[in-house]
Amino acid sequence: MTDYSELERRLTALIHGVPHFIANLANASALLFDTLEDINWAGFYHMEQGRLVLGPFQGKPACIEIPLNKGVCGAAASRGETVLVKNVHEFPGHIACDSASNSEIVIPIRKKGDVVGVLDIDSPSIGRFTEDDKEGLERFVKALERELFE
Repeated sequence: MTDYSELERRLTALIHGVPHFIANLANASALLFDTLEDINWAGFYHMEQGRLVLGPFQGKPACIEIPLNKGVCGAAASRGETVLVKNVHEFPGHIACDSASNSEIVIPIRKKGDVVGVLDIDSPSIGRFTEDDKEGLERFVKALERELFE
């Protein structure tokens, strides 16, 4: 089980006071990829002209653009809420950037209340992500938002 409080602490130690947005997201994705078990992709998409555009990540090459309301990332960005999918093959409109991914969690990132991107994490295991992961990763994103935007 992941110690999300420790993960949050490590994130803050890595990026606190660092004024480089892309570098901070790169370190955040590397931290997640290095720390979380049984994942095959961890990274960010940012909003650009009404689409999600690939940002810093760890894992195999990924989809470059994702329309809103398409796939798990587009659903999370459009709804403004975390989407946890136990089996991506059962998710309507799932976008298979990596055929090895079987479960996914996507958390919106906000700046002044507006969704400006998402954190996307994939796993090769069906049912990998739990409600504990959801709560812990939402806290991780809140810490990221504080460091990046406040």
